[in-house]
Amino acid sequence: MASLLLASLLEDIKTAMKAGEKERLLTLRTLHSEIKNAVLQSNGEITDEIVTVVAAKGIKQRLDAIDQFEKAGRIDLVEREKAQAVLYGKYQLQQLTPAELTAIVRAAIAESGAASRKDAGKVMKLVMAQTRGRADGKSVNQMVMDNLPA
Repeated sequence: MASLLLASLLEDIKTAMKAGEKERLLTLRTLHSEIKNAVLQSNGEITDEIVTVVAAKGIKQRLDAIDQFEKAGRIDLVEREKAQAVLYGKYQLQQLTPAELTAIVRAAIAESGAASRKDAGKVMKLVMAQTRGRADGKSVNQMVMDNLPA
């Protein structure tokens, strides 16, 4: 299965090259390299899911960097990281809405028979399998905890 997101990324790399946008080009090439590395590690083919997962990981890394740069007072680097995070966001699948995520979590709770927060691991396993690349783990975990009795 060919990845439409990868095709879009490669087209954007060409456009940035022709336009001479060095910072944008560097960011896009970095993402492309990270995608290729992920594919090599998984011994699979490039799919939209892999592109989305790699982009989400890159966004998370940039958000963490933004937090650190803000604490250090490096506003110039904060702006660069924000721009990179926005670029990475273009290569993600449509993210789940809170209502969609809640429905998936509740279905997983019913399916797993989870009765308390002690069973959160069972629920997380089911939910993450369905939401991979479309919801971040932190949001999923929070939603699971909110829907399980203490």
